[in-house]
Amino acid sequence: MSLDALTSALPDYAKDLRLNLGSVTGTSLLTQQQLWGTVLVCAIASRSAVVLRELEEEADARLSPEAYTAAKSAAAVMAMTNVFHRTRHLLSDPEYGKLRAGLRTNVLGDPGVERTDVELWSLAVSAVNGCGACLDSHERALRGVGVEPETIQEAFKIASVVQAVAVTLDAEAVLTR
Repeated sequence: MSLDALTSALPDYAKDLRLNLGSVTGTSLLTQQQLWGTVLVCAIASRSAVVLRELEEEADARLSPEAYTAAKSAAAVMAMTNVFHRTRHLLSDPEYGKLRAGLRTNVLGDPGVERTDVELWSLAVSAVNGCGACLDSHERALRGVGVEPETIQEAFKIASVVQAVAVTLDAEAVLTR
């Protein structure tokens, strides 16, 4: 299956998702590397085997080996840091915010691709995982290097569509009518 087959697998009631998936992958403001890295990290973060299998194939064909590995690294590290920082933020005791995290994220220091790309990918994963602290942090980093709000929004728009496709297709695999 490919992107087209994945789109075709969406039921009629999810026509908007079908159109949005085509739109975010076909008319993006992002570079090809930013776009397909964002698609890949969001597919990983969605936890949907079907969506990951199909979108990974598309991303693999469009990303360099370095970008493919950097995207997977960003998804892995953000899976950890999103839980950590979201929990810290949700706890009412501010003392946790003063403690050293003590979590290794060295892969983000030298990812092998443009830092802006990894920041976009990290922001997109944070959107899927619902970590406000990480969203703020990565948005500030992107704005700090001159990335426009429209470009940043493009990353979380992709995240929202990929997540919705994953939820819908996973539900369809279980629903009886």
